[in-house]
Amino acid sequence: MAIADVSTYTHLSRHDIEAIADELDAIRRDVEESLGEADANYIRRTIAFQRALEVGARLVIAGSRSKAGWVLGTASLAFAKSIENMELGHNISHGQWDWMNDPEIHSSNWEWDMVGPSAQWRYSHNYRHHIFSNVLGMDEDIGYRWLRVTTEQPWRRVYLSTPVRNLLLAAMFEWGIALHGLRSERDRGETPAAVAAEKRKFLGKVARQLSKDYVVLPALSLRRWRRTLAANLSANLLRNVWVYVNIICGHIPDGAETFDPAVLEGETKGDWYLRQMLGAANFKAGPLLAFLGGHLCYQIEHHLFPDLPSNRLAQVSVRVRELCEKYDLPYNTGSFPSQYFRTQRTIHKLAVPDGFLRAADTA
Repeated sequence: MAIADVSTYTHLSRHDIEAIADELDAIRRDVEESLGEADANYIRRTIAFQRALEVGARLVIAGSRSKAGWVLGTASLAFAKSIENMELGHNISHGQWDWMNDPEIHSSNWEWDMVGPSAQWRYSHNYRHHIFSNVLGMDEDIGYRWLRVTTEQPWRRVYLSTPVRNLLLAAMFEWGIALHGLRSERDRGETPAAVAAEKRKFLGKVARQLSKDYVVLPALSLRRWRRTLAANLSANLLRNVWVYVNIICGHIPDGAETFDPAVLEGETKGDWYLRQMLGAANFKAGPLLAFLGGHLCYQIEHHLFPDLPSNRLAQVSVRVRELCEKYDLPYNTGSFPSQYFRTQRTIHKLAVPDGFLRAADTA
């Protein structure tokens, strides 16, 4: 059931909730006051590494004459695209590095290597998703209009095709993100002219992205254009699936709660913090896996502090977990395979009508 009152659900007093807000504010202050050259060097090194890896991968793809060389180059390209999307595009667009006042690494200027314009994604994600996280009817990231992930979503016959829809969403996740952003811009468009302008921006970005990956770069490979085209298609597919897996593991596992719009009435900062903690999930990952996924294995901490640099989330997670233990709050985490299994179980279980679910519960 969707939570309608956070205080009642958590059994916390108003005093406790505001105390939690104060402690989380203190965590934010501590991180912000300690940001410095080491953090700036981290993001600059990451950008340099990603660009060098992509160039190297493309040279291997174009120059290698063996299948093994093509596989190595394609895997490296997928790795580079994943870093660009997750550790760079996602996090820079959140404003995590705006404090540097570097125009190249600023949320208002960064354009990612995806078919959708990053500016449109910033509205649909930074505002619609992060402000109204898991609020039914407000956060369109709940199921991405393709999947049923809570019984609060009315069942429709089309959900019977969930196994296929789920695979398509994973394979074409960048298109789902792009169309999601375009729809949000259409919904908020104040005039038909404004909506038309956003549609032109969308189509322009799609044309540039498709031309780069599937026309220009293959053409530069001359007689080896087929190898480059196949590598770009494969790398984009691998990147899409990896991003999909990271995102759903942070939002759909059992225990990631949804909320009734009533929670927004008179919501305090403490209530908002609790909603972020209850609606997100972490998974355990080593440094390499965390880096490759933009450190979104710390999804709880990211939702609490979406504009804090990703390289600080690991240390923040220690204090957040201690806070959850102090106030007897759930801290939804588990192994990567476990969290992924739980997301798939939820997605496929809810594909059937509710009557079947109730029958299974009482059997």
